[in-house]
Amino acid sequence: MPTPRRAASRGVSRARLSTILALSVCAALPAFAQADTVATIRPSFLPDRLGASTSLTLALKFSGGEGQVPAPVSKMVVHLPAGLGIGLRGVSTCSQAGLQRRGAAGCRSSSLLGRGHAILDVHAGSQTIPEEAAVWAFRGPDRGGRPTLEIFGQGETPLDESTISTAVLDPDGAPYSSKLTVSVPPIPTLVGEPNASFVSLSLSIGGVGRRLRAHAAAGTILVPRSCPAGGFPFAAEFTFAGQSMASAAARVACPNRR
Repeated sequence: MPTPRRAASRGVSRARLSTILALSVCAALPAFAQADTVATIRPSFLPDRLGASTSLTLALKFSGGEGQVPAPVSKMVVHLPAGLGIGLRGVSTCSQAGLQRRGAAGCRSSSLLGRGHAILDVHAGSQTIPEEAAVWAFRGPDRGGRPTLEIFGQGETPLDESTISTAVLDPDGAPYSSKLTVSVPPIPTLVGEPNASFVSLSLSIGGVGRRLRAHAAAGTILVPRSCPAGGFPFAAEFTFAGQSMASAAARVACPNRR
């Protein structure tokens, strides 16, 4: 049977151990919460008339992450609403080989589906530097009868770096009709530093009739003739380096008939 002094000593040791464990858990919780990358999606049509030939803009934003730097994206799945038409008739294709050799100039203008802009975070020691990149979307060769997009990004400052991401268009279940599965390669930065991370990405796809818009030269997006209650639904899932995941959803409000 322990003496009162030993019992008291054990009680104090247990109390200290409990306090240390509690403080360790509390200290770890904020770091864990900060490590999660959060994603948002904002779709829009221009023009936004029912049944109209339009352009579709998808604007993605990423925040949070370790040290408030989003984790690098490795895969995106974007779900498109039922009835949204994607017209590729007469659009030529461009191969990855052409993009790798000459960049965006390696593809014919008749294969250009859209343009966009991205901002990425680049690590440089203890600093995080924003990298701006121009983005082009070209129609790629079909895969097993499925249309593909080759998404080419070119950054200039502080890095002269280009990337090619391939998106495959597949059928999808209600309330969607199709989905784009985008494989994003690692974007290397400086030696010994982590890969670059997307902070934002905006891509506009589709021309309007024969009038070429600033962002696209070929292909059309058709707004459905009817709109579901609550608007046209969009959703996306993202997989990051380390296999962490995030999801986002949004709706485009039903446009007026004009």
